[in-house]
Amino acid sequence: MDLKVDTSLGWTQAIIDGDCEFNRFYKIAEDMAQYLDIEFTDKLKDFDSAYWDFEYEGSKLSLHYNIYLGISIFPLAFKEATQADNDRVVEIANLLLQKLLNKN
Repeated sequence: MDLKVDTSLGWTQAIIDGDCEFNRFYKIAEDMAQYLDIEFTDKLKDFDSAYWDFEYEGSKLSLHYNIYLGISIFPLAFKEATQADNDRVVEIANLLLQKLLNKN
């Protein structure tokens, strides 16, 4: 897993894996549900993208997959996201990274 944090758009986006198949998205979503007790509320999917929304410690976030960009997490409020929302994005990404490294 290759973590990259991007704030260039005005909100924090954690890019968890920049080059992967769709099945990797499902595995990360499964890990988030199992290890972080996350329930996905809205699931949108089209041919080359998926957006699964969830709430974590009061922040509304989205797990995103795109065939060209990979897997990322970002706040649903985008530029209106609070600092707490942006911090939660990084927190989840780091927790996922730790869990996956401990599995190997």
